[in-house]
Amino acid sequence: MTELRGDEAPVHAYRWALPSVLLGDARDGGRVRRSTRDWIVDILMFLAACFITLVSLGELEKQPTSEPLMAVEQVAGALACASVWLRRRWPVALSLVLAVLSSYLELVGGACVVALFTVAVHRPFKISAPIALINFLTLAPYVVLRQQSDDDRAWALALGVTVVLMVFAWGVVVRARRQLVWSLRQRAESAAQQAKQLERERIAREMHDVLAHRISILSLHAGALEFRPDAPPEEIARAAGAIRTSAHQALQDLREVIGVLRHGEPDADLVPDRPQPTLADLPALVEECRQAGMDVRLDLRAGGVPEGQGRNLYRIVQEALTNARKHAGDVPVTVTVGGERGKELTAEVRNPLAARHGARLPGAGAGLIGLTERAELAGGRLEHGPTPEGEFVVRAWLPWPVEATREETS
Repeated sequence: MTELRGDEAPVHAYRWALPSVLLGDARDGGRVRRSTRDWIVDILMFLAACFITLVSLGELEKQPTSEPLMAVEQVAGALACASVWLRRRWPVALSLVLAVLSSYLELVGGACVVALFTVAVHRPFKISAPIALINFLTLAPYVVLRQQSDDDRAWALALGVTVVLMVFAWGVVVRARRQLVWSLRQRAESAAQQAKQLERERIAREMHDVLAHRISILSLHAGALEFRPDAPPEEIARAAGAIRTSAHQALQDLREVIGVLRHGEPDADLVPDRPQPTLADLPALVEECRQAGMDVRLDLRAGGVPEGQGRNLYRIVQEALTNARKHAGDVPVTVTVGGERGKELTAEVRNPLAARHGARLPGAGAGLIGLTERAELAGGRLEHGPTPEGEFVVRAWLPWPVEATREETS
């Protein structure tokens, strides 16, 4: 029988003290608040104590007992059964008192068994074991003082030892099971929280990539208007429209990032899991950069790339193009994607090192660090840096297994 203390009902209110509350290790004398299940368990425990007391009373009446002793036994038995209702508040004290009384009185045995079981369940072994030992010791005076013959003494001692052992072992098993259930529940909650945190980080990382791309395009169009104030009205209107569209999309992405960071877990209604781009969307990304004024050349030689690796490769190329716009200005950028199924999938973004005219977009330097982490998590590697030829190159290698699910690129 597994039972919870009465003060366990509002478990959510004791989240930080969950191990103590769940396992019944609250301080003696604490306030008892019983749930419906607690009332049912307490009633059953009370009835069990009363049943054992009545059985013991029937056996006691068969023995030669003086009337004063019988009266004391009956009063003590009734009070002991009533004291069972205090077992949640003072389990150790109640068990000690009943164990001492059971050293001579027979009718307190039922309540003594219930009290011992309560201590074994709700207290650690270092407390419950001495209580069980005291119950063993109280068997000696009971057997010597109350039994008439050697056979009766042997039978009473064997029965008492068996009952104490069984009740104590039962309580220890119940406590161990409760600890295991609580531990598994904590592990499940911890794993769920970790999964939520990882999902938040994934969404925030995706939003960062998209947001940086939008803002860099916006800055590029604004720079064109700044350095060409005499441009034809059609070009100015087209650039202004691109700025408005990019700003609107950037604000939308920013709202989603704030929503992820504000709430304890990703909410599908607040942060929809948008369709993620793959390698098939790379030509559209390059065309968007060209419309923003970049000179981008794409050499795509890979087809049938797995969706997951294609998404990673798309993000790497996107961040590399964003960095090129930030730091290299209007220099031409070459994007080369290739590989062989069963070996490696490669991507290279190369641009000349050139001084940028005008304001430079600020950056925290975390973009390339994030790309390196993304490549390593995908089982690959990434290198970046200037070359002796005066170029800046970002190279990525990702595994391309043969058995992976493939995606047809266009």
